[in-house]
Amino acid sequence: MVRASALRLASRPSGWAALWALVLALPALPADPTPAPTASAPTASAPAPVAEVSPVAVVQDLCDSLVSAMKSGPTLGFEGRRKALAPEISRDLNLPLMTRIVVGPKWTTLSPTDRDSLVNAFSDFSIANYANQFSSYSGEVFKVQPVTSTMTSGDVVVKSVLIPKNGDAVHLDYLLRKTAGQWRVIDVFFNGTISSLAARRSEYSATLSQKGAPGLVTLLQQKTSDLSH
Repeated sequence: MVRASALRLASRPSGWAALWALVLALPALPADPTPAPTASAPTASAPAPVAEVSPVAVVQDLCDSLVSAMKSGPTLGFEGRRKALAPEISRDLNLPLMTRIVVGPKWTTLSPTDRDSLVNAFSDFSIANYANQFSSYSGEVFKVQPVTSTMTSGDVVVKSVLIPKNGDAVHLDYLLRKTAGQWRVIDVFFNGTISSLAARRSEYSATLSQKGAPGLVTLLQQKTSDLSH
C-alpha cells in the first residue's frame, strides 16, 4: 500500500506561487553547445523523430508503473521495485531540472562535477523514495483527468486522484514541461497546493548553505540508504 508518509504534507505549505518563485529565480540555462549540422553533413543515418507523448499519457504511464510496482511489491522487495521503477521514473520525470530547481540560484556557482553528483544523488533518492512508498497493493486506484490546464509559461498541469481502499482520496497535480520535444513531470502538488520541490528545497537549504554541494550529496545518499532498510 501507499505509506502514510508518502502523503505527509510539508510543515510550511508551498503552492504554485512558491514553485514559480524558485523557477523564476534561476538564471537561464546556457544555449546548447552542439553545433547545427552543415549542409554537407550526411543525413542517411539520422534517427527517426520520436513521437510526442501527451502530458496526460505521461502521467498515466507513471501512475500505471506505480500500481504495477505496488502489486508486485512484496515479491520484488525494495531492490526489485527500485530496479523496476528506475527507467519509468527517469523517463517520466525531468530529474535533472528538478534537481536544479531544488538547489536554486546556487546552481550557477557549482562546478560541472558537483552538478552531476547532485543530479545523480537526487535521482537515486527520488527513485528509492517511490520504491519505498509504493510498496504493496490494497486496492488503490489512480484516476487521471483527461483535461489539462496550460499555464502562461506553456507548462501544463495534469490533475489526478489517488483513491485508497479505505480513507480519504488524495489529489495529486502534476506539473509538466516540454523539453527536447517531450513532456516530463517537473513537480507534484499534494492536494493542489503543496509543492514537493518547494518542500525539498526548504529541507535541504541549510545543508547546502553550510556544507555545500558535497554535503547535500552525502545527505541524499544517506537518505537513499535509509529507505532501503
